[in-house]
Amino acid sequence: MSKVKLPGPGEGYKLNWKETKEKFTNYWQHKNTGRPLMCVIARRPEVEQFSDGTPVEGGYLDQICQGKYYNMPKELYWKDMEDKYQNAERIVARYRYFCDTHAFLGESFPNLNIDFGPGSTAAYLGSDIGFKEDTVWFKKCLDGWDGVPKLTFDPENKWFKKHLQLAKDCRALAKDDFYVDMPDLMENIDVLASLRGAQDTLFDLLDEPEKVGQRIQEVTDVYYDYYDRFYDVIKDKDGGNAYTVFQIWGPGRTVKLQCDFSAMMAPEDFRKYIQPSLRTQSENVDHVLYHLDGPAAIKHMDALMEIEGIDALQWTSGDAGPDGTLPDWDVIYDKAIAAGKSIWVKVYSGEFEDWIRNVDRIVKKYGSHSLFLLFPEMSMEQAVYLLDYADKNWSDVKGTFCESLGR
Repeated sequence: MSKVKLPGPGEGYKLNWKETKEKFTNYWQHKNTGRPLMCVIARRPEVEQFSDGTPVEGGYLDQICQGKYYNMPKELYWKDMEDKYQNAERIVARYRYFCDTHAFLGESFPNLNIDFGPGSTAAYLGSDIGFKEDTVWFKKCLDGWDGVPKLTFDPENKWFKKHLQLAKDCRALAKDDFYVDMPDLMENIDVLASLRGAQDTLFDLLDEPEKVGQRIQEVTDVYYDYYDRFYDVIKDKDGGNAYTVFQIWGPGRTVKLQCDFSAMMAPEDFRKYIQPSLRTQSENVDHVLYHLDGPAAIKHMDALMEIEGIDALQWTSGDAGPDGTLPDWDVIYDKAIAAGKSIWVKVYSGEFEDWIRNVDRIVKKYGSHSLFLLFPEMSMEQAVYLLDYADKNWSDVKGTFCESLGR
């Protein structure tokens, strides 16, 4: 325990902020030094007895399990879905308790998720939102595109006003103790799929592709109208911001982009309708992480890697799939590293010893200069061992694959 210094009274929730921001800055530029970036959130010893060792995804499952793993007081349990998702005072109080009972080590940092679900831009454009304990969905609101006005920025939309006010209230309550994240706004055809339904959007793409292309452009045109309103609320004094769920921070306008619908698209349609949208969005911010979701989306890697503005690639193998360390996924990382991108790898398959062994392989192949590792929540003892092991074995590794490229 002596190798990890924890914040004392009045020192906030994280001590190594300067070093963490420096490593993130270098990560985006693919020139990190020392060990890879590592998101390591550890349970403080006083709450360890309440954990059964079940991995907690980046510290956010606490919001689903009502504090099952760290003894959250019952008075903080949400009473209903409005209390869970829309009551700023209660949301911040729950997250403060999480911060009080956990330590943010490595490049992890305290950041509050205020999502109205993944893809809230759809709600700002007319969809209604359904809230449940463990999920949020957007209700189909369009039966077709004929007669539907151009999709435009609407500052008076009820969900946008509620969401932006929530960000303002949480930011005021958080003070400088932790970040309030950029919500998962989502973009391009993923937004259309929420408005029309995924199946109907697929038919639209087959029957009226040019009309779909026009609507994708409209979503692209309004995206930063919404993003910028949130950014002005959540940015830090230097202009940096954190992005929800993915545990990333960037020294400037930072965003996650995606197209989950691409799993159902042919490569030629992706290049025609999605690649231009992503390229435009990438040109309007400072740092971009692309979220690639599911094996059926791998076919678009070449088109994605042609987008200069994408700085890093994050891979998710799908619901309940194996983590990002599986050798099967090297085909993805090979292309990303060869294209000069950084990679973001989620580690959770197997036990603690497996995490270390699997990451050993990743580091030896791809090096430490362009690598972010997200680990499950763990005990303090495990965290101390992991960070010590990383310092000794994963620091300033060039990577055999990078050497094969002559780098």
